[in-house]
Amino acid sequence: MKETFIKMIKEVDLHDPIFIEALPGIGHVGKLVAEHIIHELGAEKFAELYSPSFPPQVFVDEDGIVEPMKNEFFYLKSRGEDERDFIFLGGNTQGLSPEGQYEICGSIMDFVEKYGVKEIYTLGGLGTGQPVEKPKVFGAATNKELAEMLKDYEVTLRSADGGIIGASGLILGLGMSKGMNGVCLMGETPGYFIDADASKAVLTVLVKLLKIEVDVAKLEERAEETRKMISKAQQMEREMAERMNIVPGEEDLRYIG
Repeated sequence: MKETFIKMIKEVDLHDPIFIEALPGIGHVGKLVAEHIIHELGAEKFAELYSPSFPPQVFVDEDGIVEPMKNEFFYLKSRGEDERDFIFLGGNTQGLSPEGQYEICGSIMDFVEKYGVKEIYTLGGLGTGQPVEKPKVFGAATNKELAEMLKDYEVTLRSADGGIIGASGLILGLGMSKGMNGVCLMGETPGYFIDADASKAVLTVLVKLLKIEVDVAKLEERAEETRKMISKAQQMEREMAERMNIVPGEEDLRYIG
């Protein structure tokens, strides 16, 4: 594999879909939210993205089955109060390098642009490094009108003291150059474990913004499943870093945002 490519699984006809990105990041907050919505509403996978900028490894499940590193596109049609179409982006990894992130996210945005996407939501975590009693939801937007709208949903606007690193930020930036607008929702989290509480906070805001109904009761159960998977993945990455003599911290770009 020499470059990023997208494998189509199913051809779909979508009208003005809302694009939601939720790749692995701090506390895996966004990933958990999207996986929950996809499962509860029965979203269908229609494409997969593969890239040489992903970690050089595969996952092996409890049954000895190999799963490659990939991003996945899911869709929903005519859902919610406004009967909107949706595209969800999930997966088990982000790009390892800045160059890889740009190349991958560029491919993602070119792909969703073909379906007429104009509205974007990116989901992630905002790491505090310390315990959080009641997670807040922080947000940022591509224009003032959307930023003001977030205040109506009790979202605290992210101040100018930091950026949004990784796919959650880059996708919004690249989308703006294509005439797309959107917001990033970040759940406040310690950042060093799979945070179902932060995910619940983000999910509560997101379903109101999207005007859809999703049962949150099984979110903690799904969080436990994710914890087991991530624990295995992190062990594999530590072993890989040791073999490649990577300084701790240098490999963590994909987990920010």
